[in-house]
Amino acid sequence: MIYLDNAATTLHKPRAVGEAVQRALRGAAGYARGGHAAAQRAGETMYACRKQAAALFGVADPARVVLTMNATHALNLAIHALVQPGMRVAVGGYEHNAVMRPLALRGIEPVVLDAPLWDADGFVQRAAQALADGVDLMILNHVSNVFGFAAPLDGIAPLLDKAGVPLILDASQSAGVIDLDVTKYPCLAAVGMPGHKGLYGLQGTGLLLALDDRLARRPLLAGGTGSLSESLAQPDFLPDALESGTPNLPGAAGLAAGIAFVRSVGAANILAHERRLIRQLARALDGVPRVECFAHPAQTGVLSFRVAGVPSETVAEALAHEGVAVRAGLHCAPLAHRTAGTEDTGTVRVSASFYTTALQMEQAAAAVCKTVKNL
Repeated sequence: MIYLDNAATTLHKPRAVGEAVQRALRGAAGYARGGHAAAQRAGETMYACRKQAAALFGVADPARVVLTMNATHALNLAIHALVQPGMRVAVGGYEHNAVMRPLALRGIEPVVLDAPLWDADGFVQRAAQALADGVDLMILNHVSNVFGFAAPLDGIAPLLDKAGVPLILDASQSAGVIDLDVTKYPCLAAVGMPGHKGLYGLQGTGLLLALDDRLARRPLLAGGTGSLSESLAQPDFLPDALESGTPNLPGAAGLAAGIAFVRSVGAANILAHERRLIRQLARALDGVPRVECFAHPAQTGVLSFRVAGVPSETVAEALAHEGVAVRAGLHCAPLAHRTAGTEDTGTVRVSASFYTTALQMEQAAAAVCKTVKNL
């Protein structure tokens, strides 16, 4: 199988990830809930994960690295803490339902920065206008999971800093792929990300970089933390305030190993590799009858295309029969499709990882051409 659905989950992991999980399964238990050797190893494992993430993202205090179940969990923690009834919230035009649905549950109809696809300057202009009109918070998808379009963070962040408006960043597709140093962006209140995509960890893991102290004061969940057990009040310090219940310790061990791998290779090198492969595929599909590719030199390792007159799901199913794994549809991001004008058709999404090869892209291109010819 040629696996090209890495924007959903990176299937192929560094060997060290599995080894770390096995060590945790055999020897670590009872995180923050005992003084015995297994509990001590659990504490060391969790701290190692926080420390690796803090080093990758420039977080000064590893305690601000909160372990979550996934990016959705992380984003819900941030939205619950920072979004209040009646607030004016601006979002990018590519937001995932992990952002849009929590806002809808709170009765928030956000201002959408609906610049055309690939129009970074227009995106910044929309952000400036939204700030001029008065918004209290902005949430941005750093990289679109549908098109690989990176939000112009360097252009928008200074506007947010000047206006004193905090930013929640959805780094689901950028973590581990685009260098992100949180110290460069004072406006950042929170960054949410999964562990199982560009950080090469396990499913069921994620991270919240809790950069704003307000996050600790309004937790989404309350319960056992292994600290202040004598009090019915939830701890108000990080990470305990946002980590109720027993954590996924083997997942944290694997995630620490995955992040260590990303740091050793370098996010910039991973991005360059994925971009080369996506451009290779886009060139191969250029001019193929009925195929429309959404390609741009600045996109990351994600490429969407559609075939005129054929449902995207049908194309993906046919490619699966050819041994090529992709994803089709709206990708849990109907807003992104509305922005790009593909809401009625959806797209077929191809997404690379560091383990994807040029030969696999060549074979995938041939499979697409064969599939289109036969449909």
